[in-house]
Amino acid sequence: MSFDGSFTHSMAIELNTQLQSARVSKISQPYPNEVVLTFRNNRKNLPLLLSANPTYARAQISEIPYANPEKPTNFTMMLRKYLGGAVLQSVSQLENDRVLNFAFSSRNELGDTIQLSLIIEIMARHSNVILIDQSTMTVLDAIKHVGSDQNRYRTLLPGSTYINPPAQNLRNPFEFDTHDLIELLKAFPNEDVLGAELQKRYQGLGKDTASALAKQLHQPGDSTDLFKEFFDQFNNPIPTLSLLANNKTMFSAFPYVESESNNSFDSLSKLLDFYFQDRVERDRVQQQGSTLIHVVRNELKKNKNKVKKLKRTLVETESADEFRVKGEILTTYLNKVTRGMKEITLPNFYEEEKPLKISLSNQISPSQNAQKYFKKYNKLQNAVTFVNEQLKETNEEIDYLESVMSQIELAKPSDLVEIRLELQEGGYLRNHEHDNKKKQKKHKIAKPDQFTASDGTSIEVGKNNLQNDQLTLKTAKKTDIWLHVKNIPGSHVIIHDPAPSEETLMEAANLAAYFSKGRQSSTVPVDYIQVKKIRKPNGAKPGFVVYEGQKTVFVTPDEALVSKLETN
Repeated sequence: MSFDGSFTHSMAIELNTQLQSARVSKISQPYPNEVVLTFRNNRKNLPLLLSANPTYARAQISEIPYANPEKPTNFTMMLRKYLGGAVLQSVSQLENDRVLNFAFSSRNELGDTIQLSLIIEIMARHSNVILIDQSTMTVLDAIKHVGSDQNRYRTLLPGSTYINPPAQNLRNPFEFDTHDLIELLKAFPNEDVLGAELQKRYQGLGKDTASALAKQLHQPGDSTDLFKEFFDQFNNPIPTLSLLANNKTMFSAFPYVESESNNSFDSLSKLLDFYFQDRVERDRVQQQGSTLIHVVRNELKKNKNKVKKLKRTLVETESADEFRVKGEILTTYLNKVTRGMKEITLPNFYEEEKPLKISLSNQISPSQNAQKYFKKYNKLQNAVTFVNEQLKETNEEIDYLESVMSQIELAKPSDLVEIRLELQEGGYLRNHEHDNKKKQKKHKIAKPDQFTASDGTSIEVGKNNLQNDQLTLKTAKKTDIWLHVKNIPGSHVIIHDPAPSEETLMEAANLAAYFSKGRQSSTVPVDYIQVKKIRKPNGAKPGFVVYEGQKTVFVTPDEALVSKLETN
């Protein structure tokens, strides 16, 4: 289901239970549309995520780690000014809409108590987080500023008066109306049609919720009891992740859809963390890595076009002998050629005296025409060596850029820092850097990801080319075992054991396959060899190594196994 008004109802109950009377200890804005308020309650830290992301807008307690930007935004500074040390009084919902009001008690510079509201509106691309002075309903700041040119009805700018989102003139299903429901069931007895009509009559029903309610109302029993029973479950949720027949997953406040299987969670927040973690991370990488993706795609396109041109040139060189033959025939029959001729047909002694038509320039002498053909022949002959060298270099460049693109696709937001650094050092981002005046600090390469095999053996996985080079060429022992997917971009994997068990070897191979471009494949070949047999050619791109004498195993990437092996 979506994060609709009914799910918001359940979340408001959960957040009230966990956060009421808790104090704000930390405020961060790790991403442009998301803010995290860390509360201290019962000697525990509870990070409240308020997301105005157009696709993944939501409010929840989130344990997913994040990296803070070096420089806080203006919105962060405003929240810290007003909400630092504030106590949460309550979490309330606007009727059954996707709007939550976090009411705070704080103190101003004079020590006087002030009442503040932090409101999150969960409305797709119009989602927002707004800080309000409750006494005057004045907007102090918003994570997204909305001016009168964008919305005439309500502006969300510092100093403006906060107005609730436009009322939908729909009934709140938690304020039950028996008469209205009976009339509705009489008018729309069909289950499918009823679902759509329920959405038109009742506030906060996503399509899935409305369909589930329509199905419930068609069960045996009194319709008013069935309606009330359905919405009572939102007051005591059983957080559920359902696996659907199309192999997709759906989250809900309780299990109410036909599914292949259901998994329950301790809280709605834990359910959302599980559901959104990979999706949101991909989205954040796309946002934060947009420049890197753009640069790499452009470079790939440029190099692939270059390969096409080089191959066309190679095809042209196949006609080199034709120019040599024409030059030799012209030289042999030079006495039959006169200046001013535009073409001549002469016997071709290479093909049983078969006549050969030869184009001539009427501006130069017969001997110069012959020399012109010899020059073309020599030029094309010389081009073969050059073009083949260029083809080799360009294909290597494409392989490298595809490895970088693969790493971006598999990256966490924190991994992008080193991928950006690698592209800067390679000269790909020189035209995209705007702060060249300041002396850049030398970046310390992050440690590779750590994993532990079932038998306790340590395994490390490089997540980008800088980490790969550091891991394989500097950190690993010569007797350690190195693994990499065969012939496609992927991470360097090191088993810190000269003689790993078969189980450990296959687990490491699974890691190599998972952290590669072959992640979605059913069978992935993975090479393995001792580190001492790995070498890096002079001038080679980051992450590129060569080796001989490897062995190969075949594995199917298994996300559950990767999670199991990950070292916390």
